[in-house]
Amino acid sequence: MNLTSGFKKRITSLTLVFLLFCTSLLEGCTRPPENPSPTTAVPFSEETAQSYEHFEESQLKAQKEFDELMETIFLDEVSHGLLDLHFKLKDPSAYGISGAEFLYGDFTLDAMKESCQEQQNLFKTLNNYDPGLLTDDQKLTLRIIQSLLNTEKKSYGMELYSQPLAVTIGVQAQLPILLSEYAFYRKQDVEDYLALLGAIKEYYGQLLDFQRQKSEAGLMMSDTVLDHVIESCESYLLTPGDNFMIDTFNSRLDTLPELSDEEKTTYRQQNEALLENTFIPAYQMLIDGLKELRGTGTNEKGLCEYPEGKKFYEYLVYSATGTSYSSIEELLKDMELTMNKQLVKTSLLLRQHPDLIDELDTFTYRQTEPKAIMEELKTLSMKEFPSLAECNYTLKTVPKSLELSLSPAFYLVSPMDDYQDNVIFINENPRFVSNALYNTLAHEGYPGHLYQNVYFHTHCNSNIRKILSFKGYSEGWATYVEQLSYSLDNGLRPELAELLAANSLASLGLHACLDIYINYMGWDKEQVRKYLENYYDEPGTLTDALYNAMIENPANYLSYYVGCMEFLNMRETAEKELGKNFDPKAFHTFLLDIGEAPFDVIQSYFTTWLTAQKSSQ
Repeated sequence: MNLTSGFKKRITSLTLVFLLFCTSLLEGCTRPPENPSPTTAVPFSEETAQSYEHFEESQLKAQKEFDELMETIFLDEVSHGLLDLHFKLKDPSAYGISGAEFLYGDFTLDAMKESCQEQQNLFKTLNNYDPGLLTDDQKLTLRIIQSLLNTEKKSYGMELYSQPLAVTIGVQAQLPILLSEYAFYRKQDVEDYLALLGAIKEYYGQLLDFQRQKSEAGLMMSDTVLDHVIESCESYLLTPGDNFMIDTFNSRLDTLPELSDEEKTTYRQQNEALLENTFIPAYQMLIDGLKELRGTGTNEKGLCEYPEGKKFYEYLVYSATGTSYSSIEELLKDMELTMNKQLVKTSLLLRQHPDLIDELDTFTYRQTEPKAIMEELKTLSMKEFPSLAECNYTLKTVPKSLELSLSPAFYLVSPMDDYQDNVIFINENPRFVSNALYNTLAHEGYPGHLYQNVYFHTHCNSNIRKILSFKGYSEGWATYVEQLSYSLDNGLRPELAELLAANSLASLGLHACLDIYINYMGWDKEQVRKYLENYYDEPGTLTDALYNAMIENPANYLSYYVGCMEFLNMRETAEKELGKNFDPKAFHTFLLDIGEAPFDVIQSYFTTWLTAQKSSQ
């Protein structure tokens, strides 16, 4: 899981999704003069010189205007909410930012509709730019934002289909972790944190009002899903003796030498009072309000069973994956093909090496401790990945009270102006015992989220691009390198490593395919059970578990699987075209340099890169 920012609508400051907003959009740029016919010789003259001077002047003007527009959007977006601002910038004053417009943001239906209109205005403005006048980096930024806005168009008019409350990845599950990791760089940060804590009840009131509007529109979640969300909320009814938000607050205070002992005592008292009188009551209010809505959500099936659910799910798929596929049907076909290839590989390996079955229950990696695993991955990954700027990381464990509400592990994205310090959380709950820590840390650390985030922040000069996030790319990359981690020199027998990698990807593929079948095709539990019988002798309780998981978080699994599949497809093409001259480090450098983007944009750049690689041979 990656707590990253997006660039879509101001839906919630927790998941750090941003609206493309600009109070004064710049005018379009002058287009260059028409090029002369390539078969016609144009003699040099004063008129020709003036034409080229005019063209160069137009280029400089367009590039300057584009940079100013991007910077204006960046400043507006990053300073919209205090929580976003703090996690994006360690030192906002260095960017001329003195504060934020809101604490959390404005989570209302009116604000969402206003966001849609502002996006449409920006889309028109961007279409006035002539790409021929822009630099290569600006062209890439332009294409990325245009692709993003085209995807966002798919959601217009369906704002009430958004779901901020969800098991594991919802606002109510992730916000406390962000608050507990709210770094104290200076005294003002302590004051800001306390202000955020004091405003949480008002913010959750907006979320609850939104659920009521969903209920009135007939779009409320089912009681099954609702009960799981309520259960998640109950994890945060913290008791004084078991309150991680008190412990983390106190430890952060101790990092500020400018505070006197008296000030620290006062702040500790304020924090405990706010937790008791505001934070816990906010969750209780959410629980009570959701219970009142029980029975109003009658759809126990997938998203497509709502009036415009199928259309909204299509938007979710393209938003979550940024896929280059033109239709969900075409995408699903290749997803199953990729999954079945992995299943064939597992069957072949087990036939050739039947003793592998016994090893599945007994194998161990060379390194088993988190710190040792990270250091080994850091060293081994340098063979096929470009070097990385020096940075630090801290490995933390998920608080016991939250183990049932959060993912197996997650990386907390570092501020764009302070990539040196990174945090990875590990969930030690027994239910995740089957998740190999080695591969999990490859996903979250090296060469996964941490590596990719630090690399991009140290190689990209565009502020606006540093706050863009595309889950298909980020989770796809982390899943792709997680697959590669099985084949590293990690102590595993090569055949076993290949088996584990194939089985892991096939399992993820099964989840992703079911996501589409349930939420887009409308499958019921009986259809899911029959589908699972193709892969399990007796699905048992797995049918209910998978069915509910796909309904609770539609399109979530697709970010991981489809993103990984896009990377694997490009690699397979490159290996086929380049043969023995394929260089994995060059391939990975290309992907990392282009950075987070939709795959429909990356694909065209990949074609150009591949042609250049073939020519250089």
